[in-house]
Amino acid sequence: MSTPELQPVAGKARGKGLMILLLVVGLAGGGGGAYWWVSRTAGVAAAPREIPLSERGLVPFEPFMVNLADGAGNRFLKVNLQLVLEDARSAEKVLTTPVVVSRMRSEILELLTEQTAGALVTPEGKSALKTAIADRLEPVLSGGKVVDVLFSEFVVQF
Repeated sequence: MSTPELQPVAGKARGKGLMILLLVVGLAGGGGGAYWWVSRTAGVAAAPREIPLSERGLVPFEPFMVNLADGAGNRFLKVNLQLVLEDARSAEKVLTTPVVVSRMRSEILELLTEQTAGALVTPEGKSALKTAIADRLEPVLSGGKVVDVLFSEFVVQF
């Protein structure tokens, strides 16, 4: 009789061990899944939202024609450019405020007259000019951000 009593006790121990093993595996899987979910959504929340081109604002200007800072004095630049602003509301605000447009044009003119023909004919020179224009206009925009400077005409006379 003692033998039949031992078999159910051994079965209970094996069932209890299996239950603990399943519990540990379930908790580990749940913890791993929770970590994956949180890290995935945290990465998405931390990334800034890329604004589509259709929502960006464009500020066009009349063409600029300036004498360059070369010593010869007979070199000039004719450039037509547009500014791409972070959003359409910023562009609309700029375009409806004549003083801001005039200040922006003045800042661009001052910057262009500081350039030399030799620097502007290289791709690096044009890229540096785009960066300089964007940086120079940030204080004038008071909250807006220049995302890009687009040249539609760029002529340097030697």
